[in-house]
Amino acid sequence: MANAEKIPETKEHRERSARSNQKLKIMYLMKIFMEDTDEDHAITLQQIVDKLQSYGVPAERKSLYSDIENLRIFGLDICGYQMDRTFYYQLVNRDFQLPELKLLVDAVQASKFITEKESKKLIKRLEAFASKYQAAQLNRQVYVNGRIKSRNEKNYYSVDNVYRAIEENKKISFQYYHFDVNKKEVLAHDGKTYVVSPWAMCWDDEKYYMVAYDEEAGIIKHYRVDKMIKSDVLNEKRTGKEIFKKENMAQYTHRLFGMFDGEESSVELLCDNSMTDVIFDRFGIDTPIFKQGDNQFKARVKVAVSSHFFGWVMALEKVKIIGPDDVVEKMKKQLMEQYNMYFMEDEL
Repeated sequence: MANAEKIPETKEHRERSARSNQKLKIMYLMKIFMEDTDEDHAITLQQIVDKLQSYGVPAERKSLYSDIENLRIFGLDICGYQMDRTFYYQLVNRDFQLPELKLLVDAVQASKFITEKESKKLIKRLEAFASKYQAAQLNRQVYVNGRIKSRNEKNYYSVDNVYRAIEENKKISFQYYHFDVNKKEVLAHDGKTYVVSPWAMCWDDEKYYMVAYDEEAGIIKHYRVDKMIKSDVLNEKRTGKEIFKKENMAQYTHRLFGMFDGEESSVELLCDNSMTDVIFDRFGIDTPIFKQGDNQFKARVKVAVSSHFFGWVMALEKVKIIGPDDVVEKMKKQLMEQYNMYFMEDEL
């Protein structure tokens, strides 16, 4: 076949090809407006004719008037204006405006969940919603690098499988991994295949978490989706519906992502006035607070009392736990353990 002679193009073939291209004229015209014009860049009728010609579509200026009007009827916001003796056309509004695209691009680039490779693919697709001039501005936004990115190329598939399992009321299977001290991926529980019933997805600190019912353990658990591999939607129906319905997801996510698991308790904190933003950012603007003199206030918060919560308090120089007494004692114990570790040479 490599030495086969090229069949000469006949007049009939050229005419048939021209007719086919004419049918695509309106599509190419839309492509031209999308790529070559925006609210700051316009194009003349002659430039449109030349562009169509480069796509192999001959066009008369007169026919383009009705084509442009049809695109307007279709929904494209095409405007025209005259400057001197020349008339210009431009697409002034799109599904996404440039500031919106910049926000989306920055969000994709900043996401730890999305790999560097997938980030570039997504950004390239977002550029399709902009003109070539705007796309150049989006390209400049790509170099907001230096952020820690996921290395798991299968994240998309895992997320999709979890959502599909929820939608189809099915269980999901997967393997789970963690990193060892050599920074190598190691499968959890010797490569065990987990089988759970997913009921919700949560997002925190740029990470997806699957909230699922573990029938074997009889409890609700959460799993980092970016650490799931070989996920698969099973034909088995989900279990744990009644248990999941009893769980308040707002409270669950607050315990999980706010202060981690532990016994929930109402805790009173004594804070310097400079700590208002810290308290409101963590517990919400509706957190009850009470002034204590000119420089301090008390805050009453609901937290899962745990070492993570105590660690959070220790990281703040101007916040002190003052109640209840049992939580204060637990905090003192935690402080003594930390003290002994550093000053009494206790082992971990």
